[in-house]
Amino acid sequence: MARISGVTIPNDKQVQIALTYVFGIGPTTSKKILDQAKVEGTVRVKDLTDAEVSSIQDIINSDLIVEGELQRIVSGNIKRLKDINAYRGLRHKANLPARGQRTKTNARTRRGKKSTVGGTAKKVASKT
Repeated sequence: MARISGVTIPNDKQVQIALTYVFGIGPTTSKKILDQAKVEGTVRVKDLTDAEVSSIQDIINSDLIVEGELQRIVSGNIKRLKDINAYRGLRHKANLPARGQRTKTNARTRRGKKSTVGGTAKKVASKT
């Protein structure tokens, strides 16, 4: 089990796919890292040597911001938007989509489970 930037990446996957398990590294960045480290992307993680793992780790440490540091930066940016009452910050506060998506329908991921507004059920007639 190789650990890169504090993340245990899966052994049975190819290196170019396994690197995407690190927050802040996508497929394109993964390929660039492997090109710099001169590691074949189709090699399985369990077949990597310690030297290859350390070279990948060195490239990530020197060139990229990943994991906890990146999450702190992103949450700081969102907090700044909220503090200055920017439109996007208000949308984040209200837990609504921030990038112009419609909310009359859809947007269920952001808004949560649908809750029916009361007063729609018919009242049962009571005996007097």
